[in-house]
Amino acid sequence: MSSLKPIKLLPTRERVASALRKAILTRELKEGENITLDGIATQLGVSNTPVREAFQILASEGLIKLTPNKGAVVTGLTEKMIRDHYITRAILEREAIGMVCQSRADITDIVEAFEEGQLALKENRAYEYSNFNQAFHMAIWVAADNDRILSILSSMWNGLSMGHKVTEDAYAQISNSEHSKLVEAIKAYDEEKAKQLMYAHIIRSMENILTHFVQDHEVLSEID
Repeated sequence: MSSLKPIKLLPTRERVASALRKAILTRELKEGENITLDGIATQLGVSNTPVREAFQILASEGLIKLTPNKGAVVTGLTEKMIRDHYITRAILEREAIGMVCQSRADITDIVEAFEEGQLALKENRAYEYSNFNQAFHMAIWVAADNDRILSILSSMWNGLSMGHKVTEDAYAQISNSEHSKLVEAIKAYDEEKAKQLMYAHIIRSMENILTHFVQDHEVLSEID
């Protein structure tokens, strides 16, 4: 049994926003689809309050349009929106990890989140990896000690960026391998290497998500 501390996760509203953002980015929720407070709350096992707050977050991003009946409609998604989202994340996460190295911050929580994720994969618990992935990135944002970056990145989180026809287990292994290299750079407080690895990590996630977008458009072209 692991003796590591419980992992720290984002507030409920951010986790709800993350789940919905991921569903929209992967086209699980498509343009024109209606979603409701009650429906999402039931699906995710939370109260209506964090769902309402998550709706506000996504509406500000232009991913949904709020409707008078306590619901929302998924708006159109473009390749540019996806690229803008991930490139912004890549820049901010690159700078956050650079700050961690530059200040030689306490990296205990970062390492523990990584080790918990690695243990989950060794014990064939890939289904739990998403939480450890979130905790790993969040620990880096917290260690960077910049409240504004923490706030922005928390509001942009979208979970595992699985590509088209990639299994959850396979994706978790890829992510964990990249996290391993990031941890090595962080332990050495190698700022430039850590920044380079983090930027590549997020851009690779973007390319994975774009496979959903491209695949859906190819199908629509065949139908037309």
